[in-house]
Amino acid sequence: MIIWTLPIIAALTGYITNYIAIKMLFHPRKKVKVLFLEIQGIFPKRQNKLAEKLGKIVADELFSIEDVKQSLQKPGNTEEIETIVNTRLDDFLENRLPEVMPMLAMFMNEELKQKIKGTLLAEVELMLPELIDRFIGKIEQDVDVEKTVYEKVVNFSTDKLESILYSIMSKEFKFIEILGGVLGFMIGLIQIAILQLQ
Repeated sequence: MIIWTLPIIAALTGYITNYIAIKMLFHPRKKVKVLFLEIQGIFPKRQNKLAEKLGKIVADELFSIEDVKQSLQKPGNTEEIETIVNTRLDDFLENRLPEVMPMLAMFMNEELKQKIKGTLLAEVELMLPELIDRFIGKIEQDVDVEKTVYEKVVNFSTDKLESILYSIMSKEFKFIEILGGVLGFMIGLIQIAILQLQ
């Protein structure tokens, strides 16, 4: 009769083993000595290496300053900048100029305002590529994507990382635990079959 408990025992063993394996991704947070072994969760133990790899992947594959430059230089984006400048110029010529230079504003008719605005807009259009290049150049000097990602991940608390991964993958983790139980149960059945054939 004890033989028929093999699948249940194997199922429990498989489930518990997988449950412990998932928990050991994050626990223990700090190294613990058990006899001659030092045990530590995979993520806490490998956090520096993970940060280094993620930084490299993000910098090389996912995000680059060149992408930002190309995005800024897209026609739609430059047109949006020109629209904002156009609106600000209208506001300046209509409202601010009479406040800051009332004498000059007295001699400004609509035609002259439009000429000034047209000239300034043309200058802005010519300046935009150079401004974007200089802006991107400054970002390239000041921002090290790989280093920034590395520092963020290294300083990330393992509690936070665990809660994020569980919120994303709780179903998958539960599936792995159940799968351990199912496989254990099947192995138990195979053991019974082998024992019955002997």
